[in-house]
Amino acid sequence: MIASELLRMAAQAIMANKVRGLLTALGIIIGVGAVIAMLALGEGAQRTIEDRIQAMGTDVLTVTRGWRRHGGVATSAERLTVDDANAIAAQCSTVIAVSPSISRSYQVEYSGRNTNTTVAGVTPEALQVERYALSHGRFIGAGDLAGRRRVAVLGSVVVENLEASPAAVLGRSVRIRDINFEVVGVLAEKGQQGWMNPDDQVLVPLSTGQYRVFGTDELRMISCQTAPGASQSLAMMEIEKVMRRQHKLRYDQENDFMIRNWSEMMSTFEETTRTFNFLLAGIAAISLLVGGIGIMNIMLVSVTERTREIGVRKAIGATRRNILLQFLVESLALCLAGGLTGIVLGIAGAMLLSNLAGWNTLVSARAIALAFLFSAAVGVFFGLYPAYRAARLDPIEALHRE
Repeated sequence: MIASELLRMAAQAIMANKVRGLLTALGIIIGVGAVIAMLALGEGAQRTIEDRIQAMGTDVLTVTRGWRRHGGVATSAERLTVDDANAIAAQCSTVIAVSPSISRSYQVEYSGRNTNTTVAGVTPEALQVERYALSHGRFIGAGDLAGRRRVAVLGSVVVENLEASPAAVLGRSVRIRDINFEVVGVLAEKGQQGWMNPDDQVLVPLSTGQYRVFGTDELRMISCQTAPGASQSLAMMEIEKVMRRQHKLRYDQENDFMIRNWSEMMSTFEETTRTFNFLLAGIAAISLLVGGIGIMNIMLVSVTERTREIGVRKAIGATRRNILLQFLVESLALCLAGGLTGIVLGIAGAMLLSNLAGWNTLVSARAIALAFLFSAAVGVFFGLYPAYRAARLDPIEALHRE
């Protein structure tokens, strides 16, 4: 039998009972749609995490204050200071830029309006290390830092919350803790990054923040940018050595600081999201298996209903191979039709999740191919036994069946 005749006969058999065909394919449709939507959700989550960590910089190491335990109670360890940051910059050959910072949440006032945001004291190196970009004005300079000048750079979200425009706020004053700061720049939008939003903050010179706003010289974090091609592990070892020397720690004492490696965190996140994708795909694949069992059941019923037809075909010369291919192609066509419908519904579901729920989704060609091939495999696997059973029927017995 030629392929066109097999397809024609399969289409006629399916169309002879449209409702049953639709209900039979429903399991495949739901399964494929679920696979597409779930993989799109997982791929979108992974892409979002990768973009955020890339924006933070995979060549940036951060040093934060650690914790000490005494009798099972965790207490804050040695504080971080500008001297620590200067020591890292001077003594670590793998570090090309160091950006110490301190931040707290304060209310910022402008022209009768106010917003609660993060105020961060930074140095000029933050522009390079933190990968900031300016949409208007300039960044904090060395002169601002040395003179403890009351200047500020606003994030784009802060400008929006103050119901102003970047051009209008530039050169004007904002008020932080009853202190006026001249706005010298506005940051370009950077986007949400994990637990923080760099667009929702006000940057001031570190020295001004320490002595005029925060009232402390303690740092919250030291960001260290490593040289291109430098080993992150080697950089971490150098920073650890310098910090232990700065804090006068003996060889038997634990570190009172923590060093975070964003590239390692990205690998961990990727592994987690990959596992999450497999879990989602596995759950969705169960629907395909259930749908396949339903198709096997219906095909067995179809073989029973069409026993006399099979006997007639064999009597006029159809071979076992012809009957096997006829029912196998019918099962395969049913699964592929359900698979294509499921792909369309899965893509539509992913778009709905993105538009209505605000979740990031990404429909990849790999996911579509995987779902389509899996539906074809289900059609062949679960249609093989009914087709084999039909092919093995004795034509004389089949003709005597009512």
